[in-house]
Amino acid sequence: MVEFPSSSDSSSSHDEGHEQLEFLHPTTAAVANLSLSSEAFLGAAIALKEQVVEATWTDGCAGGGDIVDPTVYTGLLGTAFTCLRLYEAIGSHQELQLCADIVHTCAAAIANTSTRYMTFLCGRGGIYALGAVVANLCGDHHRRNFYLGEFLELAQERALPVGPEEGGFGMSYDLLHGRAGFLWAALFINKHMGQETVPSDLLNPIVEAVIAGGRAGASDHAMCPLMYRWHGTRYWGAAHGLAGILHVLLHFPLSEEDTEDVKRTLRYMMSKRFPHTGNYPSREGNPRDSLVQWSHGAGGMAITLCKASEVFPNDREFRDAAIEAGKVVWKSGLVEKVGLADGASGNAYAFLALYRLTGDSIYKERAKAFGGFLYHNIKKLTSITNSHGRYSLFQGLAGTACLWCDVARSEKSRFPGFEI
Repeated sequence: MVEFPSSSDSSSSHDEGHEQLEFLHPTTAAVANLSLSSEAFLGAAIALKEQVVEATWTDGCAGGGDIVDPTVYTGLLGTAFTCLRLYEAIGSHQELQLCADIVHTCAAAIANTSTRYMTFLCGRGGIYALGAVVANLCGDHHRRNFYLGEFLELAQERALPVGPEEGGFGMSYDLLHGRAGFLWAALFINKHMGQETVPSDLLNPIVEAVIAGGRAGASDHAMCPLMYRWHGTRYWGAAHGLAGILHVLLHFPLSEEDTEDVKRTLRYMMSKRFPHTGNYPSREGNPRDSLVQWSHGAGGMAITLCKASEVFPNDREFRDAAIEAGKVVWKSGLVEKVGLADGASGNAYAFLALYRLTGDSIYKERAKAFGGFLYHNIKKLTSITNSHGRYSLFQGLAGTACLWCDVARSEKSRFPGFEI
């Protein structure tokens, strides 16, 4: 097991359970100097992945132990995704086979559960999508066809394309648990296995239902054409709200009217930034400017705005807003957690997205600075991470391993489970 450098003592401020580091501010030269070489980041990613595998797989599940959580977000499937990311970086077929073995075990486990979720991050969609892609890479056509068949069967679920006029509020729309999360799983399959592997005639009605649901949810809102509720709250962030849903919609061909509603929704969000910081509210009408991370705030919005700028290159406002969101993350985005959802690893991906969008090396260096900070402070940060998710992809160290891997190959970086 690799020993990472210990960190210095720190004090921290607390807000809604999400802490911003005070002991080392990201704009100081000290943080910038924590950057490592690409080779060092990749070596650290491999070492940390080994720790994740040992904790989540080798010491229990590989020997027939029970799988408590077989999903990508906080469970064992996140370990499989991390192995796939390492395979993509270094071409090791050992990583690919390990990924396949973990997915197979997760698939067997979820067959005995009653989870209703169909998404990539928190449901069956992730197991079948990742399983199909990995089996295809392994040349295992039998398992590829099995997983793809299971996914296509999910796509036949009647609730997915049901719009609000048919009572279609029973299934949520968000990335973690709803229709956007299922659509992302389909995009993942089609990226790796070819367009129309999951046919557009199955996906387009779901896209239309998501648009229709957003319009119905915004029917009492004069300024924003699309709005969604998760457990009754109009969230804005990537996990449960607008940033995540819009990001997925931006990957599909939309009608002129639908495109305009997506643009107007983004513009509405941009108009409601906090004036003193430029950060985004976590939910509609929330006056507290406290969260800068992927799940809530500028961290996730920066990535969504990068995608909007890519899709709408003639609308300079989206590019400018993405850059502004990146500035917010640089000023306030070192949070006292390591994971992708609410931690510094997730925030670093905002810089990687901006680097790919602009080609400006400053964003690569900022991503390296955040990655270097995590490397040098990993012991302290891990000690304050909830033990339940300590090695998981979105709450813990697996996400950091993916970040280090992606910092080492910035041009090919993608936020796990969010960017295609």
